[in-house]
Amino acid sequence: MATLIKRLFGAAVLFGGLFAVQALQAANAAPAEDLKGKNVVLVHGAFADGSSWDKVIPLLEARGLHVVSVQNPLSSLADDVAATKRVVDQQTGPVVLVGHSWAGVVISEAGNDDKVKSLVYVAAFAPDNGQSIEDITKGKPAPAWASELQKDSGGYLTLSTKAVLADFAPDLPLPQRRLIAATQVPWAANCIGEKVTTAAWHDKPSYFVVASHDRMIDPKLQQAMASNIGARITTVESSHVAMVSQPKAVAETIIAAAKAAQ
Repeated sequence: MATLIKRLFGAAVLFGGLFAVQALQAANAAPAEDLKGKNVVLVHGAFADGSSWDKVIPLLEARGLHVVSVQNPLSSLADDVAATKRVVDQQTGPVVLVGHSWAGVVISEAGNDDKVKSLVYVAAFAPDNGQSIEDITKGKPAPAWASELQKDSGGYLTLSTKAVLADFAPDLPLPQRRLIAATQVPWAANCIGEKVTTAAWHDKPSYFVVASHDRMIDPKLQQAMASNIGARITTVESSHVAMVSQPKAVAETIIAAAKAAQ
């Protein structure tokens, strides 16, 4: 009898353990489904391309989100907005529109599309109606990297390797910083003075990831812009490329925006 009781008890423990494991697996699997039907459109900033989001994309897709990274040409505000809107137009369901750096200007304009339900600014500019980057930074001290800009014969800007290593992405491993410097995409100089017509953040919920160690856009300026637009603010200890050095924190902010998007 004692042996039988032990066997039954052992079986109960085994089945209980299996049930607990299955329940845990189900709980872990559930989040992959909870955001299906929602879309995230990622827009890269100056000197970069769509691959700058490569660490964030898998984290978003793991939550069931459909993600597209725009390859905007960096040739003008109008061109970048057009490229972004084409991607937004292709989506079925609500869109969370995310912009890094210069792309904060782009999403402020492109975000007026009805499909866009919220905006996420990542170490980005957030201009108001009729504002440009030039307007936002007027009267402020020029950052160190400004003297390292190189303009080609077509009026496009690139950063020196020195500026990439020291200012653009100083918290990344050296080989990665050198790769960014070697593969950067030129940015049209005229973009700095191009103005947003109607800033979408007036009508759309906004989120802002402030990079506290940013040497490209002053963190204090980021904080001021985030407060001005009434954004939900997340501060990360990161250089300008927060989506590369702190992808989890950036992804969590985007996921929060997606959860709220209807």
